[in-house]
Amino acid sequence: MHIPDNFLSPPVWATLDIVAAPAVAVVSRRAQKTADTTRLPLLGVLGAFVFAAQMVNFPVGVGTSGHLVGGTLLACIVGPWAAALVMTSILLIQALVFQDGGVLALGANILNMALLGVVAGYIPAKLLARTKGANFGVFAGGTISVLVSGGLALTELLVSGIHMSAAMIELSVLVFAANAIIEGAITVSALRAIERLKPGVSVLGDILERSRKPKRRLLPATAVIGAVAALVAIVGVALGSSLPDGLEHLAKHFGVPLSQTLFRSPLGGYYVRDLGTGWFSRASAGLIGLLGIYLICALGGQLLKRTRRSFS
Repeated sequence: MHIPDNFLSPPVWATLDIVAAPAVAVVSRRAQKTADTTRLPLLGVLGAFVFAAQMVNFPVGVGTSGHLVGGTLLACIVGPWAAALVMTSILLIQALVFQDGGVLALGANILNMALLGVVAGYIPAKLLARTKGANFGVFAGGTISVLVSGGLALTELLVSGIHMSAAMIELSVLVFAANAIIEGAITVSALRAIERLKPGVSVLGDILERSRKPKRRLLPATAVIGAVAALVAIVGVALGSSLPDGLEHLAKHFGVPLSQTLFRSPLGGYYVRDLGTGWFSRASAGLIGLLGIYLICALGGQLLKRTRRSFS
């Protein structure tokens, strides 16, 4: 889903970079005005969880893989504006530290996944939140968010002059659709699990049915989510699919070089360069990324909390 460098033409990536900067500023302003301060402490662990989940690829057929994007899950818990900022932070770290997604294409990826993708996923979840179709709303939100992000990425490639046959476009759409359905299912399951840990955490209200005898919570929700994120980073990366994602598959088909980067990071490719390319190296890089995302999002939550009070 992350567009690498060398895919987009200079006019396309430059335009999207220019548009993304003020768009993030507007979203930040909205988050400052509307953020629920009681949920802001979750920003750090939720950002870490989504980052870890994005490291684990699952096969989606035709020799490609996909991964959780997580924008709708974030939006259902902390609201769309704060969720967009968390996703933006994740994309920044992924591009600058792990070289996942292009630096020049960063504006495109932010618009596709962190802004428009998050809003598109939040709308159906919000509309159906207080109906019997609440779970379906969350599922539809997760599905639509990936379809929107993937559709935008595909459009940007076509506008950049990458000529794809009708069959290749259809195949790409099928891959995005498969990823989208899995995204929707994971979003519902993850939100339900978090609701069991901390009933009422969703900003959508009573979005999920609660058990008449809720399980006793032995640990705070933040600690459990953080532990799960670390477990995914340590164990999940060893079990994930090694197949290329949809855009990497297209790169191989069209001969677009993915190895040409503006700089070389010691954590590029989610490996610690000095530790080789084994599981330990990948898990170590994942844990470093988790800590970085956690600190950035936690600090962002504190800043939003302070500015939110100034608006009150």
